[in-house]
Amino acid sequence: MLLGKGYRVVGIVRRSSTTPYERIAHLVDKVDLVSADLLDQHSLVDAIRDAAPREIYNLAAQSFVQTSWTQPVLTGEFTALGVTRMLEAMRKAAPEARFYQASSSEMFGKVQETPQNELTSFYPRSPYGVAKVYGHWITVNYRESFGLYAVSGILFNHESERRGLEFVTRKVTDGVARIHLGISRELRLGNLDARRDWGFAGDYVDAMWRMLQQDTPEDYVVGTGRTWSVRQLCEIAFRAVGLNYQDYVVQDARFLRPAEVDLLVADASKAKERLGWAPQVTFEQLIARMVEADVTRHRRAAA
Repeated sequence: MLLGKGYRVVGIVRRSSTTPYERIAHLVDKVDLVSADLLDQHSLVDAIRDAAPREIYNLAAQSFVQTSWTQPVLTGEFTALGVTRMLEAMRKAAPEARFYQASSSEMFGKVQETPQNELTSFYPRSPYGVAKVYGHWITVNYRESFGLYAVSGILFNHESERRGLEFVTRKVTDGVARIHLGISRELRLGNLDARRDWGFAGDYVDAMWRMLQQDTPEDYVVGTGRTWSVRQLCEIAFRAVGLNYQDYVVQDARFLRPAEVDLLVADASKAKERLGWAPQVTFEQLIARMVEADVTRHRRAAA
């Protein structure tokens, strides 16, 4: 989206002996990739000083909720303290830039009211959610303490065909594709009654950009205002290839969370009113395009 608006885009990547750029393979020749690490303050300062950005989007995190229970310290380092390091690097190297922090609906956790808006109290139910709360408040703190243009987007679940396979939406659409093509016979999932406010990532990126174009830095909740259960997700995904999910989905206790969040659903009225933002892709359209992408990918791999 930024490239389409004529931006020069600089992306930070960690030093690695491999180059895992699968999800941006079609963009690698259009963006500048520089080496830095959220655990290394000096590298972030250098990267920001060299790039001299007008806008900084901090989307980096250990973002898989389930993993945050098995790696809570690592999650805190990247998802919480990593935000502080980014803000500190910006303060030192590009204090006039505008900073976007990717906050999360998981911060609401054991929800204190439904739907959730910018004034709803946080009650995280996972190490990931706790780390995101820290990242959110440190962004507010740097904005108020140092006068930085720094905002948080409290985004509800946003999905696309580029979503990682460990996330339930992509696990389902990939599983549907595999079953449809005869590669697999079943799909094992945890809590089928868990509900989420799911939207299309492309719509949400537009909201991020709009937040940084405002005169005053403020935080915004972004979501569709509708919830769907994992069971409904399965029903829609299997229907896209003419199958009945009940014939293939198996509940497996191994995939249950130690502590499940309550009903997460966004009240994005502030974003609608002040940013002029509204989702454009429906949930059914989103899942259909994800299933189609996974079917195409598996067919190509087989060929």
